[in-house]
Amino acid sequence: MNPVELAASLLGLANIALLVRRSVWSFPFALGSVSCTGVVLWDARLYAETGLQAFFFATNLWGWWLWAQARGAEESAVPVRWMSMPERMTWSGATTVLSLSLGWLLHRFTNAALPFADSAVTGASIAAQILLSLRRVENWVLWVAIDVVAIGLYLARGLPLLATLYAVFLVLSVLGLRQWTKAARSC
Repeated sequence: MNPVELAASLLGLANIALLVRRSVWSFPFALGSVSCTGVVLWDARLYAETGLQAFFFATNLWGWWLWAQARGAEESAVPVRWMSMPERMTWSGATTVLSLSLGWLLHRFTNAALPFADSAVTGASIAAQILLSLRRVENWVLWVAIDVVAIGLYLARGLPLLATLYAVFLVLSVLGLRQWTKAARSC
């Protein structure tokens, strides 16, 4: 068992469990998890997702700051809201273009394993992470789809702990979607 993969998994579980609860304290766990995950993914030659971990590190710092600003002094959970239809269309188009472009680049210029699947997870994860930082409910819809694809990708690359982690993330993402939907309706 790879101890770095185990650390990434345990920190990631704590992160997502706190995100479901809309806790600003999810971010320190996220920073540790993405750091460990980056090392594991590099060794597995999943380069798009390795770079994604650096992006996650930066956006988690930004998200931590945004959430700390959004949380009222008397509130323990940050407020959330839905996107408009034009926002959804824009995000969908940009995510598709990013994923396909990155997949083509990795296919053409690297020895990346499964470059288009890797890039689909990466492109959608970039969108989902930004939407999470902006506190949009739709981030959870993307995370559910990402988790399903990532489970298959990690199993194909011989990363059973990460595949198991993403199976748990899938359950937590469904719970997150339910909790955030409820919270958005009450605002």
